[in-house]
Amino acid sequence: MTTRLAGALAAIALLALTSALLSTRPTRLAPVSAASITSDWTGGSPTEHGLDPAALHSLADAIRDGREFPDIHSLLVVRHGILVFEEYFHGHRADELHSLQSVSKSITSALIGIALDRGDLRGVGEKVLDFFPGREDITNLDDRKRALRIEDLLTMRSGTDYHERGSRSPHDQLNSLSRGWDRFYLDRPMVRAPGTHFQYDSGGVILLSSLIEARTGRHADRYAAEHLFAPLGIERWDWYRNREGHPHTGGGLDLSSRDMARFGQLYLQKGSWEGRQVVSREWVATSTRRHVVFDPPRGDEVGYGYLWWILRPDPSGDRRHDIYAAMGFRAQYIFVVPEHDMVVVVTGGTQSWSDQQKPVQFLYSHVLPAVR
Repeated sequence: MTTRLAGALAAIALLALTSALLSTRPTRLAPVSAASITSDWTGGSPTEHGLDPAALHSLADAIRDGREFPDIHSLLVVRHGILVFEEYFHGHRADELHSLQSVSKSITSALIGIALDRGDLRGVGEKVLDFFPGREDITNLDDRKRALRIEDLLTMRSGTDYHERGSRSPHDQLNSLSRGWDRFYLDRPMVRAPGTHFQYDSGGVILLSSLIEARTGRHADRYAAEHLFAPLGIERWDWYRNREGHPHTGGGLDLSSRDMARFGQLYLQKGSWEGRQVVSREWVATSTRRHVVFDPPRGDEVGYGYLWWILRPDPSGDRRHDIYAAMGFRAQYIFVVPEHDMVVVVTGGTQSWSDQQKPVQFLYSHVLPAVR
């Protein structure tokens, strides 16, 4: 392990004490490129698309000032399919690839949906161990582990002891490995029956890439290149992989802010992009509803779907349409607001748990009230 990587992992481990959204990065390898497909956003003004520009510019000024909303790198607002607001802060640029952290999970969810649509996976009820028939020596094997399903990984209800708290958590241990991530996860002890208890778990999401590879011969990054990124016109990305070529699907993807917005818009459009059904409407609907209900709510978070966070509706709206979000460590967000036909993207580099939550705060305090 290089000195730079060791230092980075140590710093991330310390920050993990305050964050349930941690997805750290192992070895950095070369970026992958997709086929060249161009599909540029059409620009427009907030006023033309029913948004108060003064409210958005006031928010941008507060972000630029940095006292109320520190360490925010970009803010993009898409309304009615048009990019109407785009600002970058503190030296960040539109053309840079930005760490998505756990936003990567929601993209992994889309890949599972695509694999189901294509018949590469049979259903979310498939047993995880069925993908590893040669692994006769899996440890801590019991009836609970035999019952573990794809859906349990998608809803963070694996029942394993995997967690992300502390510098020697299972997640920290996995990130220190240069190979064998699937074996590490499969060997974890079971502490509950799968499907019964929500516990934030990046390891199960990382394992999902192995399930795709077992059926298709390609890991999730290569699968995404053909079936997700190319249709969306996403030409540049960087996905961290271990020495076996296993991508860190729990948090290792880098995209530009605009391409994050493309992905959010894909879901807002119920999986359709330029006349092509990239992800089925059924998968979009199923993965963005409350499979897990937080009672009481965790602040603005009211539930969890298939690797999507479910947020409370706009309090000034009809209150019938949940907002759903891809959320990542250090303030990476894709908010999808179906009621207002809107996508909001935020990237950042926050250092504290409270600052990491600020984009959710300003979604409700500034962006939603800007809707006319």
